[in-house]
Amino acid sequence: MVRSYTDSQLLNKVKSLPSFKGFPKDYWILGVQSDEDAFNVFDDKFYLFQGEKFILVTSGTTNAGKNGLEKYDSYNKDGVAVIKTNEFYYNVWKYGLHKGKMRALKQVRNFLISRDGDKDQKIEEGLSIPMIAGINFHANNYNLDNKEIKEIIGGWSLGCQVINNTPNYLKIIDLVEPQKVVSYCLLKEF
Repeated sequence: MVRSYTDSQLLNKVKSLPSFKGFPKDYWILGVQSDEDAFNVFDDKFYLFQGEKFILVTSGTTNAGKNGLEKYDSYNKDGVAVIKTNEFYYNVWKYGLHKGKMRALKQVRNFLISRDGDKDQKIEEGLSIPMIAGINFHANNYNLDNKEIKEIIGGWSLGCQVINNTPNYLKIIDLVEPQKVVSYCLLKEF
């Protein structure tokens, strides 16, 4: 699991990124990817900020699960999608439905994406190119009344950013839904 950080540590790290152009005034999401990268386990964290004000933190994954890492051939022959870390992605999502079933944030602008196709149960970043690849932000259960916090990713991420705590997910979605677009920053654990 990702170590804990103070708000100042997170915001200072974000400010140090070459892609940082300023904090959005509205809500934005910060993902922190675990160095451990445990296979098929929700071991990352997501933080919700409003400007520079911390709102909440929850667990999830910024990496693909078992289905994406081992069975990507049926989705994309080049490998599973991997978002480049230590980048700020402005206005990348808008509110919509994930697969027409779940309230979510849907990708509308490019992420820097590479493809991991070696099936070694670890995510590796490669040469990244800007693309829209259906990288959404959603929960790990279509039943949004579910309060179970699952540990196993399975097929819930093929590159999507996924929260495994539905009550926390709903808090985030309720807050960001009125916005036209939502920005995202993805950090590697530091």
